[in-house]
Amino acid sequence: MRALAVLMEAPETLAVRSLSLHPIGEADVRVDVAWSGISTGTERLLWTGRMPPFPGMGYPLVPGYEAVGRIVEAGPLAGDRVGEWVFVAGARCFEGAHGLFGAAAQTLIVPAARALPVAESLGERGVLVALAATAYHMLADGAPPELIIGHGVLGRLLARLTLACGAPAPVVWETNPERRSGAEGRGYAVVSPDDDERRDYRAIYDVSGDVGIIDTLISRLGRGGELVLGGFYHAPVAFTFPPAFQREARLRIAAEWQPADLDATLALIASRALDLSGLVTDVRPVREARAAYDTAFNDPRCLKMAIDWRDAA
Repeated sequence: MRALAVLMEAPETLAVRSLSLHPIGEADVRVDVAWSGISTGTERLLWTGRMPPFPGMGYPLVPGYEAVGRIVEAGPLAGDRVGEWVFVAGARCFEGAHGLFGAAAQTLIVPAARALPVAESLGERGVLVALAATAYHMLADGAPPELIIGHGVLGRLLARLTLACGAPAPVVWETNPERRSGAEGRGYAVVSPDDDERRDYRAIYDVSGDVGIIDTLISRLGRGGELVLGGFYHAPVAFTFPPAFQREARLRIAAEWQPADLDATLALIASRALDLSGLVTDVRPVREARAAYDTAFNDPRCLKMAIDWRDAA
């Protein structure tokens, strides 16, 4: 079996290729992908070649960890799942490509447990559920954010989830004027850091991925305040010790979502407490994949780019 897939052959070298797939196993399902999402954090690091090494990391690779589609085949131990609409957070089913990510493809073969049911009515917004679960995971172990750094799609999800969980509205910092819109009517404010003089925040959540901002954020904490790092940092994270010492600052690193986070997030979406509208701003067919990645990485107006695989040939 073969399928079209986005292939990063090397840093800054991208193509759409037909790749052979591993045979479906007894506990596997085969998913026909409708949409996959482009991550402007992780995939940008892969694109530029700055991704820190991980087990299984290397080129060529199929990027992506956000795909939604329908199960069209199931192994005998996978259960009666044909026809389900599911989210898939990556696959390792390709011959001749590294398997660290692997969701940006026409067809995926994955263990049945990795095909997670989601509402088909979400359409292309379904690619957001992993990011939403990541934001929920950040909230699960500490005080809710009073200040969020970055008004990209993850920052917006974090702000919306903070309110959906009943916490007070956070302030959001955004340095790019083109990204300060989008909060109107949602109950929180987006400001330039230069317009915020507050220095007693109890909880600051950084989703900017900017390693140079840590000292600034520590200076904005109140005594005993917590700084949560939820972005992905390609360079060592460092800070000046005396200001952190004086504040008795706490540092927490939030990793990837867990199944319970996804279940809680999907429940909030189903109850309409969490709204995913306005976040997938661009959709391109797979034949325009190269232009789609360029837009996703370089156009600040683009919050989330989805690749449409439905007419892939």
